[in-house]
Amino acid sequence: MTHEARIELAAMDVLMVRLFDDIDESNMSWIVAADRALRDAFGDSLIDLVPSYTTLMLHYDCLRLTHDEALARIEAVLSRLEPAAAGLGRRHEIPVWYDPSVGPELGRVAERAGLSVEEVVQRHCGRDYHVFALGFAPGYSFMGMVEETLATPRLKTPRRRVAAGSVGIADRQTAIYPLLSPGGWNILGRTAVPLFEHARRGEPLLLPGDRVRFMAISRAEFERQGGDTTPLEAAL
Repeated sequence: MTHEARIELAAMDVLMVRLFDDIDESNMSWIVAADRALRDAFGDSLIDLVPSYTTLMLHYDCLRLTHDEALARIEAVLSRLEPAAAGLGRRHEIPVWYDPSVGPELGRVAERAGLSVEEVVQRHCGRDYHVFALGFAPGYSFMGMVEETLATPRLKTPRRRVAAGSVGIADRQTAIYPLLSPGGWNILGRTAVPLFEHARRGEPLLLPGDRVRFMAISRAEFERQGGDTTPLEAAL
């Protein structure tokens, strides 16, 4: 690598490989490359490997490898690591029905940005988002970067119930709720894409390194795709 990576002890058999200190879209080519190379290097000795915005958490089998052996394998990977080629991840187009009834923060985001609701939708759909990490719930993907104009802080009081398929933003991140759950993100709309079903089969639709482009659709098209039009209450 062109800069100094760090290996930090997270638990007796867990090491944190820190490639970066700051979140940036350009990190992902390195994170994806490290993910693949570490999986190859550890083979059957790997229990779990979790890539994130700037790090990879590596859980190895301490009955197969000593701490020093695990360190040596990681250091060997880092010494020859090159960024993954652009476009190796998949690109997904996610249809979204943007409407205040299912996206009650559309108005809040628009007012904060000094834009119309239509402009917020256009801008949210106007770029590809990188999938940085998975977490919070099965199939939940943290994506970015949302343009600075639309960046909006999380709700002060999270909702107890956010509908499955809800698409929201928090600061410069965007995400889709794969199932009914609590949440404090600003909800802009809803998709009928069944992210939880993919995750339940052990085949998450969105993976770190993938890119996502949101596509605005009408209510009629959303219903045709099987979407749930039940309104989401505005946050208090």
